[in-house]
Amino acid sequence: MNDYLDIAGVKISNRLFIGTGKFSSNAALKEVLSASDAQVVTAALRRIDMTSKDENILDYIPKNCRLMVNTSGARDCDEAVRIARLAKAAGCGNWIKLEVIADNKYLLPDNAQTVEAAKVLAKEGFAVFAYMSPDLSTAKRLVEVGVCAVMPLGSPIGSKRGVKNAELIKILIHEIPVPIIVDAGIGYPSDAAYCMEMGCAAVLVNTAIATATDPVAMARAFSLAVQAGRLAFHHAAESQSQFANPSSPLTGFLHENT
Repeated sequence: MNDYLDIAGVKISNRLFIGTGKFSSNAALKEVLSASDAQVVTAALRRIDMTSKDENILDYIPKNCRLMVNTSGARDCDEAVRIARLAKAAGCGNWIKLEVIADNKYLLPDNAQTVEAAKVLAKEGFAVFAYMSPDLSTAKRLVEVGVCAVMPLGSPIGSKRGVKNAELIKILIHEIPVPIIVDAGIGYPSDAAYCMEMGCAAVLVNTAIATATDPVAMARAFSLAVQAGRLAFHHAAESQSQFANPSSPLTGFLHENT
């Protein structure tokens, strides 16, 4: 089955997106990206140095991976727009993971400022992937201003607490016409599989892979989990039952000869 994610004019077969922070080295990141067959990778602009003669993170990203620069560090609309424009001018393309975070304790996105920044960037031709706290009204506004994907957090970024916002994310999946990509808080491959089973278009994982005892093995595990969850989404039975339903008959055969 050719099950591509068609987004921003690009067909993607691997629905595991990977972040580049917290790895022990750029070489370790390269191994992870290769092992997982990831096709989308996100990196903060401040970690990309085009002029470096020693080491540039872009040298470790495989050619088949599409770079999505994130606006990490932006505290309001103006800062996010400035980072996106700098990334595009530096030759990093027009895919932007839009992050606007003014809260330094919980690192929760500022939904209102995110909408304002998305409106500006979408008009300028950016493919905007908007990171947000799951809220239906905000998601609808993001779609109205032209984002190509909505990225609700599963739980606080870097926490590895799993998909605590599952019920809110399910609402977005059912009501929002653009891809829903869960970002932040995913701690285990089972979390990623759960997101895909719900009907998410993709997941973005960083901390759970980068901080694993064996990041390469964990990247493979996440890639397989995403595939399994997607298959389950397509082929699982739709209904659940409140009562037990035996797979074999429980009556009749014990008394057939009496």
